[in-house]
Amino acid sequence: MAKDIPEAIPPTAADTQIAKDSSLRLAHYLTDQRKKPFRVRIEAEEGGLEESISIPNSAFKLLNDILAEMAKGNAVAVTAVHAEVTTRQAAGLLNVSRPFLIEQLEKGLIPYRKVGTHRRVSLKDLMTYKNSMHRNRLNALEELSVIDQELGLGY
Repeated sequence: MAKDIPEAIPPTAADTQIAKDSSLRLAHYLTDQRKKPFRVRIEAEEGGLEESISIPNSAFKLLNDILAEMAKGNAVAVTAVHAEVTTRQAAGLLNVSRPFLIEQLEKGLIPYRKVGTHRRVSLKDLMTYKNSMHRNRLNALEELSVIDQELGLGY
């Protein structure tokens, strides 16, 4: 449910730099052809504890994505795709107003269910909508770029 969405805490300046360095180094190991899980060694800065663990490729990719976002100074929260969010949380994730989100829900553009009088939106459906809107914006920009070129207004 909505309480399953963890709070995103912005990284410190030091965390941002570490994340930047780490994500750049990890990116070299990511390939689509890799079949075996990664073997990662964990050691505490102070020494002492040291351990080696296997990490699935998909988790390694997510780790790199998290680090890349932190490197930009963005707060990151990880949640299961099956989670549901409130309309307030959904509007925040889309960076839109709650009334606009409710309008989209009522138009049937984003599936939702009601719990009593409250609406709940599947995080998966919300992200599908968000990605669709992003693709639509990119397509519109591409069309504008073509028109600019045809009119000789391009840069």
